[in-house]
Amino acid sequence: MNTLSYKTLSVNKETAQKEWVVVDATDQVVGRLASKVAKLLRGKYKPTFTPHVDCGDNVIIINAEKVVFTGKKETDKVYTRYTGYPGGQRFNTPAELRSKQGGIDKMLRHAVKGMLPKGTLGRKLLNNLFIYEGAEHKQEAQKPKAIDINLYK
Repeated sequence: MNTLSYKTLSVNKETAQKEWVVVDATDQVVGRLASKVAKLLRGKYKPTFTPHVDCGDNVIIINAEKVVFTGKKETDKVYTRYTGYPGGQRFNTPAELRSKQGGIDKMLRHAVKGMLPKGTLGRKLLNNLFIYEGAEHKQEAQKPKAIDINLYK
């Protein structure tokens, strides 16, 4: 006798409804934008969210050069990287990264990556993120829909 009236449905890779969305980063705070983008990549805004499956959307961030930091983080925050050689520790501030080629991409990717799960799933989810400094992007063929990121919590 089956008394359950509802069954929990787990989404798998084949049944996930993935969409393409465009997010305009103009005058957005980096950390707040990154947390909302991480939730979109993960699929947490969908009713069919499954924690161990890539069921989130593909996110395109445009106007990435217009993101802002609050307070004095633009000059005081420090990004650390390591070249792999002895004495190869390198430090950059967001102001220095903005002037370098691909620096804004590295800033936003670093912020989003820290908010995704650690391990293979998080690395796969980060591949669904596309960042462009200008207003143009290359994913027009996927017919992405533009969303207002301020409407999400």
